Amino acid sequence: MESEMKTNLQFVDVLNEWDPFNIKNGNYDTEIADTIQAIHELDQPEDLATRIQSIYEFSFEKTIPMIQCLTVAKQLLAIKDNDSCTI
Repeated sequence: MESEMKTNLQFVDVLNEWDPFNIKNGNYDTEIADTIQAIHELDQPEDLATRIQSIYEFSFEKTIPMIQCLTVAKQLLAIKDNDSCTI
């Protein structure tokens, strides 16, 4: 349980640093929560990237280029894979 919390905090760090709309300082709380839920549901970078794109587009009514979503999705899934390997 503790490692899952640590992993979720790593997800939050990556997503806060990403800041796709340059609005700074954690204005993405809802999107980050939705994205973390998606990370736990999805294992394919393309699927996660599509979900991330739609989460942020829904909130901000702007589309993030898929390549950016894919890059962050791969980072997030790498963290998820690392966590599942450590028992």
